[in-house]
Amino acid sequence: MDEPREGNIEKMRRQSPSGFAPPIAQLLGIRAVTFDEGSAVLELEAEGRHANPMGTLHGGVLCDLADLAMGVACYSTLAAGESFTTLELKINFLKPVWTGRLTARAEVKKGGRSTVFLTCEVHDDKNSLVAVASSTCMILRGDAARGR
Repeated sequence: MDEPREGNIEKMRRQSPSGFAPPIAQLLGIRAVTFDEGSAVLELEAEGRHANPMGTLHGGVLCDLADLAMGVACYSTLAAGESFTTLELKINFLKPVWTGRLTARAEVKKGGRSTVFLTCEVHDDKNSLVAVASSTCMILRGDAARGR
């Protein structure tokens, strides 16, 4: 009988949030605060380098923060050898941001055998809601998950 394979959440817990460093997080300055099975909290210190031509935080950066938080929450629910891909991503921008700490809180709302639905709220350093995002991800197994 095969031994049970370690799931992603166990690997993540061994790494700890401070060890979280995918390339996009490094590029933008996103850091993990906490994660647990089905949830994640990530932060970004918004600076002038993240601005759009009007001087406010670029929507793509805000979307990256939410997308990454939802991705971490999704990944945390998968078994070893499984991966996922995003099928749909939606974000509503609710107020402008110039600089300051942004906190993205993502959670799995509904997980199934083949898809996962997630939501994320992004708040500023005054705990004001800045954006709300949602995502649908497809779970990949076997050959579809290799190398991803």
